[in-house]
Amino acid sequence: MNVALGVGGGIAAYKAAELARALMRHGFTVSTVMTKSACEFVTPLTFAALTGRKVITDLFGNRSADEILSSSVEHIEVAQQNEILLVAPATADLLAKFAHGLADDFLSTLYLAFRGQVILAPAMNTNMWEHPATAANVATLKARGHRFIGPDAGDLACGTVGAGRLVEPELIADAVAACAGRKMDLDGETFVITAGPTQEPIDPVRYITNRSSGKMGYAIAEAAVARGARVILVSGPVQIAAPLGVEVVRVRTAAEMRDAVMANLEAATIVVKSAAVADYHIANVPDKKIKKTAARVTLDLDPTVDILAEVGAKKGDRLLIGFAAETNDMVAEARRKMQVKKADMIVGNFVNAAGTGFGSDLNEVTLVMSTGETVPVERATKKDIAHKILDHALRLRLALHSAR
Repeated sequence: MNVALGVGGGIAAYKAAELARALMRHGFTVSTVMTKSACEFVTPLTFAALTGRKVITDLFGNRSADEILSSSVEHIEVAQQNEILLVAPATADLLAKFAHGLADDFLSTLYLAFRGQVILAPAMNTNMWEHPATAANVATLKARGHRFIGPDAGDLACGTVGAGRLVEPELIADAVAACAGRKMDLDGETFVITAGPTQEPIDPVRYITNRSSGKMGYAIAEAAVARGARVILVSGPVQIAAPLGVEVVRVRTAAEMRDAVMANLEAATIVVKSAAVADYHIANVPDKKIKKTAARVTLDLDPTVDILAEVGAKKGDRLLIGFAAETNDMVAEARRKMQVKKADMIVGNFVNAAGTGFGSDLNEVTLVMSTGETVPVERATKKDIAHKILDHALRLRLALHSAR
């Protein structure tokens, strides 16, 4: 497979040479495109020597008229010859150009002409990475379906400590290889996935909720659509951009989530209930704000609708996957929940584990399946765990069909 490696102008550009070698060890053919600023940090000759291929540094450069005419559509040719465009380091400048469609050099022009998978590995100063402009550009690019690898946090070349380091070249190459190797094995499937928390009103300005960020459910939705599925994502209130190609139904309360799930159940072949639905709500919400006084306020709470159990009772041949966020006895509780709710798989995790779970980009789960199998999945990014869940879901369904 062919990879176009775009190198931006930052101190991390020297690591792109290591990345080129790592990609070649994975069997990729690497064509390098460097910005003018990148050439200030590492020479084109370095990449030419490592890859054995021509390095492109400019749209025109110091060339004759005949040479310019013969290469005037070179960015189109490079776009057509490569299946993946990997940009590392992806500087703040490049992210801004890509997000806004600016094309004033070969790399940004190539980006606009490219129709394959775009993978971006950012590297920049922490303040630049956290600036609202960069955050908006990243959100725009993610919404287009581009995959981001990093950045990592740690000591930066500018002397500060924080997010902005380029992910290590070997890890970037591994991620690119994993992305390239994915099959469209969910083509023809329709997923209904729930994600995020629900908000149960107390009065017009207050509500009960939980710490769910929705990242796990959104990662599953992104993974499923990347593997060819149609995905209907029923989402509670979250601060995450919807993955490209996913149909999003936005809800607020448990009752609204239930209605959206049941409205789309007929179309579903696989249902994934990853949302952290509130367990209780106030049946009669006042229409005026409750005023603060010195007196204690008591709330009368009623159980919310059990969406997983209702889907389990009507699932038919659908595969039903639920989640169990626990603080103790996680596997036992996941198995109990699977049996009571008639689920085919429960994804269990400890919400009190350090560095994983709610709000984190990492997770560590155990898959408890109706076949009796229990599969621990070691700590990894939620995107990687999403693919492992889907891998085991396909295996489970095959096993269930064979047993019938």
